[in-house]
Amino acid sequence: MGIKGTIDCISDVMMGSSEKKKMKKKRKQMQTVELKIRMDCTGCERKVKNALSSISGVESVEINRKEHKATVRGYVEPSKVLKKAKSTGKKAEIWPYVPYHLVDQPYAAGAYDRKAPPGYVRSLDPFNTHNNDSFDSYTYMFSDENPNACSIM
Repeated sequence: MGIKGTIDCISDVMMGSSEKKKMKKKRKQMQTVELKIRMDCTGCERKVKNALSSISGVESVEINRKEHKATVRGYVEPSKVLKKAKSTGKKAEIWPYVPYHLVDQPYAAGAYDRKAPPGYVRSLDPFNTHNNDSFDSYTYMFSDENPNACSIM
């Protein structure tokens, strides 16, 4: 068990239950949360910035009104930041865009968004970018489950 294990065991016995709960509570990790929030004027910008700054654990809030983007850095959860942003009455969502050069096919049907800021496209799920429907139809055409397969052959 060793010395450290013995000390931990003794400290557990000596501590009360309320102190144990405080010790077990994990500190949130430092995160950067990017949101897309519709802002038209400096009043909207100030309202959003004040609301996001009031969240406990927030280190900094940066607003880019031209791109409709808010960046929040701190020890926060993305869901709480999004909820607080929506409480301002503005339409808000997690930042859906990635830089243009990170996408293989930026003009694919789901990636291109004309509302995106310059240099950005919508982020796509890398596993859903290829369409395998034609491959599935060919395999079904020659499978044993297809009653017309022998007429094709």
